[in-house]
Amino acid sequence: MTERLTPMLEQYRRLKSRHPDALLLFRLGDFYELFEEDARIASRELQLVLTSRSFSKDVRLPMCGVPHHSVTSYIARLIERGYKVAVAEQLEDPRKVKGLVKRDIVRVITPGTVVEEELLKGGRENFLVAIARRKQEYGLAFVELSTGEFATCQITGPGAWDLLVEELHRLRPSEYLLPEGFSREEKARQAFLEIGPARISPLDERHFDPHVARARLLEHFGVVSLEAFGCEGLPLAISASGAILHYLKENQPSDSASLAHIQRLVTYSLEGYMLLDGITRRNLELTESLRDGSARGSLFDVLDHTVTPMGRRLLRRWVNQPLLDLSRIRERLDAVEELVTNNLFRGDLRVALEGMSDVERLAGRIGFGNANARDLIALKRSLQRLPRIKEVLQKAHAGRLVSLRESLDDLRDVSQVIEEAIVEDPPIQLTEGRLIKPGYSAPLDHLREVAARGKRWLAELEEAERARTGIKGLRIRYNEVFGFFLEVPRSQSHLVPPEYERRATITHAERFVTPELRAKEGEILGAEERVKDLEYELFVEVRSKVAREVGRLQKTARTLAELDVLAALAEAATRYGYVRPEVDDGDVIEIREGRHPVVERYLPDGRRFVPNDATLNLNDHRLLILTGPNMSGKSVFIRQVALITLMAQMGSFVPASHARIGLVDRIFSRVGATDDISQGRSTFLVEMSETSYILHHATSRSLVILDEVGRGTSTYDGISLAWAVAEYLHNQVGARTLFATHFHELTLLAGKPYDRGARPGQTGKGFGRGLLPLRGAQLPGARNYTMAVKEQGSEIVFLYQVIPGTTDRSYGIHVARLAGLPVAVTTRAEEILHSLEKANGATSPREERRGVVPFPRPVDVRAKVLDTLACVDIASTTPLDALNLLYQLQQQVREAKVQGVEGIGRGRGPHQDLPGDFGEVAPR
Repeated sequence: MTERLTPMLEQYRRLKSRHPDALLLFRLGDFYELFEEDARIASRELQLVLTSRSFSKDVRLPMCGVPHHSVTSYIARLIERGYKVAVAEQLEDPRKVKGLVKRDIVRVITPGTVVEEELLKGGRENFLVAIARRKQEYGLAFVELSTGEFATCQITGPGAWDLLVEELHRLRPSEYLLPEGFSREEKARQAFLEIGPARISPLDERHFDPHVARARLLEHFGVVSLEAFGCEGLPLAISASGAILHYLKENQPSDSASLAHIQRLVTYSLEGYMLLDGITRRNLELTESLRDGSARGSLFDVLDHTVTPMGRRLLRRWVNQPLLDLSRIRERLDAVEELVTNNLFRGDLRVALEGMSDVERLAGRIGFGNANARDLIALKRSLQRLPRIKEVLQKAHAGRLVSLRESLDDLRDVSQVIEEAIVEDPPIQLTEGRLIKPGYSAPLDHLREVAARGKRWLAELEEAERARTGIKGLRIRYNEVFGFFLEVPRSQSHLVPPEYERRATITHAERFVTPELRAKEGEILGAEERVKDLEYELFVEVRSKVAREVGRLQKTARTLAELDVLAALAEAATRYGYVRPEVDDGDVIEIREGRHPVVERYLPDGRRFVPNDATLNLNDHRLLILTGPNMSGKSVFIRQVALITLMAQMGSFVPASHARIGLVDRIFSRVGATDDISQGRSTFLVEMSETSYILHHATSRSLVILDEVGRGTSTYDGISLAWAVAEYLHNQVGARTLFATHFHELTLLAGKPYDRGARPGQTGKGFGRGLLPLRGAQLPGARNYTMAVKEQGSEIVFLYQVIPGTTDRSYGIHVARLAGLPVAVTTRAEEILHSLEKANGATSPREERRGVVPFPRPVDVRAKVLDTLACVDIASTTPLDALNLLYQLQQQVREAKVQGVEGIGRGRGPHQDLPGDFGEVAPR
């Protein structure tokens, strides 16, 4: 049986077929409605009541809707969940149309194509990314539609995939455009979604064709060559860029929506910036804290003294993308230095910038065609401050500040256009009138006078009718159903003259019309409607004039953003006592009295951050092995070296009394213990994967910080892996490395021969029992450092100071006591520790100084099993717990047998020196 469609349902189905993957918001009067599967999805995601509507005798469809005045908030929630939303508007006034109202899709919104301020996540960037692929080479393009930023790069050569993923970690896109085949590959989807929540939008492969893409770019920019954009010889970059333009134009079907604000394409190379993988960005907490993912507690948070939204976005970019170009770094440092030394200059500049609107996004909305009158007024007020900013910049001498001053366009002509046309306090809605100033348009002034005369006539009529009829409560009112009418209180209805025609009766009043009122109504309403229509036309004309200058607006916004960032960095330097670093192309990193920029800001009142020195180079300080107790500051120290290096290369002053930074091409970090349960990856596997990435990608120009590599597995395996990793970084990679560890055996890498009778390279002979019989283990570029601790009786005091030397104690039990473990537990732990040290021949401080450091000898597995059983509380153990415990003990015994440990299953006698009086087992 053929489904009978009403005209409205047919219209809805036709629009829906154009974007079947989108949720279609269909305007019906004062509501936007969704039907069929769209309604079910929206009902679930937005907690809306799912109803239904009958379209004919045979057709009844699920339906839900939202009020038109609050639709933006609902769209925002759908976009945040990754949906694509199409908006179908009424293109005609239903009051003036008989039959079906004309409707069309005026906007398609996806996570990457948001321009509305209400839909954007605060002031953060919102990137749409396209990726083209040819074998193992990639083209990447991204656009920030709200600002018009458009950039591309081509990534080739070994490790191109890893470089692509690293760049995506920096951008954190909200949407990916991928060729259809590429979008179905699980490896790609998983890698992209691990970066952060995003929509993956497949696109037909033909839109990535280099020839098609190039033609699209030439048409959009109105040029005959892409040489000016720097991508003429980069086919993959062109493919990705052209695909993005196609997608944007496809999703902006309305004539009112434009891409005129996308006026340039920037081609960049990853070789110009320090590369940072996602793990390093997270571990160093560059823009988000590990605690809750917010900016608070991040490096960005500490440096963020910006006073404009566009400055805040640019600062985040500088933090995420340090430079490798020495001249640019020094340009920034020169500018920051001048602003630091001249407090009045810095203060005047910050005051002039403070409170300025987001010119970059205002320009984007104006160019896109969806700015309202309040946006234009906000822009005008911001532009009116430019002459003062230029005046302040007359004090500048630093090259970069002078360059910014000369490039700053005061845009007086643009602000004048807005000043002449738009009222100071316009309404949000553009169709309600009250937008245009009197005197701007003679036809508008005439229509306003006609409408005003009509209103005066109504007031005079109301007064006359009160006097004539004696009805003191008579009022002339208006609504869309009856038009103008005379309203009389029911208590005075007996005074109504016979020529009044009754229209309606309500609870407290009756409503009437007169022939005279009916005759005048058309003239009054017609004038008011024409006023609103003409005001809208004039506003669009003014907006179009401003939009023609969007390129100038964007350039000015970029200049203001950079001025704001430079002043913010100077403000942070002044407030926190930072110094200018020396940045060169050498291999030395030398920091005096360095401090962690974030930790020092969050210390409790009364506590002072303890500064530390650090020296790294490619000769005698290539590998720094750092030992010391938990909570003594090892992790803070190695992170602060990385952050000071990064800050210097972004052009910031640094928290130190002196810093010399030899350019670092990449910073790598492996810190913290995490697992990835969703992917079935243990803590140790994650640790080894991250370490593997470092070993494969680090260079001799890199800075590597490692914290507790190998701790996720057994002691022997952990020490062996940590040792081998340290050797590889020193010998094969040559990277400057900070290696924090609890494996004190690693200090031998920088120590003397293992005992008095051993020579470097000697194996086995002359080694004491349990010593490391390794060949050529000493590394010429390795140095030992430790965290200073002061012992006071049974207590210790952390001094948080890095000093040359080593330690043979971790003070773990003391830290456990500080953490609040029960006294019974820590006391018992001390007893066990004493017995284990006695049984395994613990090294004395004198032996340590001689460089004789034995490996910990294995505890008797049999004794360990019996000791575990002795401690079991049988009364509180469930059958399941007992089975799990039995399984664990059995696994320990089996592993010991595989390793060839003596005494397993032989029933050896007790030994007084071991905890619980169980026998010692030595290795074969």
